[in-house]
Amino acid sequence: MADRRRGGLSGTGIELASLRILHAPAAIAAVHSQAASAAATDWSQIVLLYGALARIDSSPVVELNRAVAIAMRDGPEAGLRLIDALVAAGELAGYHLAHTARADLCRRLGKTAEARSSYEKALVLTQQEPERRFLENRLKELKSEDACRNSEVLNGYLLNGQ
Repeated sequence: MADRRRGGLSGTGIELASLRILHAPAAIAAVHSQAASAAATDWSQIVLLYGALARIDSSPVVELNRAVAIAMRDGPEAGLRLIDALVAAGELAGYHLAHTARADLCRRLGKTAEARSSYEKALVLTQQEPERRFLENRLKELKSEDACRNSEVLNGYLLNGQ
């Protein structure tokens, strides 16, 4: 017999499964909220929680979030390998946030051309104006970084008398 106090799902297993699915994102949010900054975040715990969520309710987006957490814990190269595999599998090829995450990791690694290409893909895929502005700003920042790098190279070349 259904227990009305629990929405009629008691004893069916549906309630327990629903609670597990809801607890992992709540736990992830709690770990984020306890940190004063991204650098102070317990990324190992976040990776573990995304792993648990993937076992309960696997999806490409959960795997993308786990890849970003791994990048924060282990460095951008580790996350980039995972994101590249997810995009290559095809399920996230049309998801702008996958390309945005990839672009950010490429930027951190100094892979400016790859970062630019991924930001441009993300820009084509997103329809939200705030996200479009963010991506446009990132592209402008890349151009500024390129200009600074080129100026430093030129200055070094001239200072060395070459």
